[in-house]
Amino acid sequence: MQSAFSRSGLFLCFLAFILCAFSTNVAAQSRPQRPDPKGNDKKNQRPKPKTAEELKAEEEEKKRLEEEKNATVEEGVLNVDTDIVNVDAVVYNKKTGQIINGLKKENFGIFENGTKQSISSFTTPESPITVTLVLEYSKWSEVLGRAAGGYFEPGIYETIRPVSLFLTRFIKPPGDFASVIAFDMRPTPITDFTNDPNRIRQTIELLLRNRPAFRENNLFDAIKFSLVGGKGDSVVLENSESRTAQYGGMVDVQSKRRAIILVASGIDTFSRINYGEVRKVIQEAGIPIYIISTGNLFYKKYESQLSATDGITGMPGRLTFLQAKNAMNTFAKESGGMHFEMTFESEIPAYLQTINGLLRSQYSLAYDLTAKHEPGKKYKLEVMVDVDGDGNYDNKQYTVQHRPFVTSPKPKEPKSTKQ
Repeated sequence: MQSAFSRSGLFLCFLAFILCAFSTNVAAQSRPQRPDPKGNDKKNQRPKPKTAEELKAEEEEKKRLEEEKNATVEEGVLNVDTDIVNVDAVVYNKKTGQIINGLKKENFGIFENGTKQSISSFTTPESPITVTLVLEYSKWSEVLGRAAGGYFEPGIYETIRPVSLFLTRFIKPPGDFASVIAFDMRPTPITDFTNDPNRIRQTIELLLRNRPAFRENNLFDAIKFSLVGGKGDSVVLENSESRTAQYGGMVDVQSKRRAIILVASGIDTFSRINYGEVRKVIQEAGIPIYIISTGNLFYKKYESQLSATDGITGMPGRLTFLQAKNAMNTFAKESGGMHFEMTFESEIPAYLQTINGLLRSQYSLAYDLTAKHEPGKKYKLEVMVDVDGDGNYDNKQYTVQHRPFVTSPKPKEPKSTKQ
């Protein structure tokens, strides 16, 4: 019994010793530190008023947190807003047609609806180009082409010849790339973007050894397909097992020098989109379209024998040819390209040389928007040039080829679901 009490007493003494040591350590740590004798610190300093920068930063952070709190997240929807407008421009002398190179950012001025914009990005002409050649490959193009070659060669050569010459003469690896799309009642990609000489040779051979199957010219659908892409026939030379494939248009191509070269008569039969819709596509894409018309010689040669409107056999009338010419002029102008009305095949090399020169002489300019554009509204663009640098614009003497306005696409309306 006594031993039990003695053991408990020893335990209590040990516990008391531990508590005393702990309390001493805590007291030592909780002592207030003396102020620095060298400083002027006070024990109870008054709070200093916040600066204007600190108040502004707190207000912005509070606003940001409030917006994040009230934001609604829609899965699968990604909105990308751009505040930059890109403009490609080519400068040449009005009288001589000489292309002007070597200009600087200070030589240009961009005006949107008459208001001068600050040029935020400027790139001088570079050599590599990326083009899509779109050619009409139908029975009508074969009929119209016989006005040039008669019965000695297939009429379709009139559209194949400009494409083959441009591919072989002006597409140079490793920087240049070209794709080819042929169309009748629907556009068909022959080859995707390539600069391989063997693939170019295969493309030309395929076009030469085949013959058109239909006489329909769905021109508007082909232009839209070449610009924005879509679901269409699979690329012919890729030998895909799938009959259809998703094709990316020129707007998806990341290249500084992009263009469409269209070789066609300009006649459209029954495209799924109309004239107004294809104009909107062209305006929103902002990619220059260089056009070589192929029905001009036929029209001049047989104008007196054509009726005013389309005949019962489907032969285009005079009004159809005039409408085609006006449409081609509009497409070229609104895209910032150029329209070449071919009369004789001997003119083709000069046309292609001019197109190649214009493509490789494009100045890329861009400006930041101070206010967002309204969807669907046109904003007039005007690019002025001061070639001699004297502070006065020289647009009376020089032409600046560029798209005349910029248009923001309207948001697509959600499709209604039937219950």
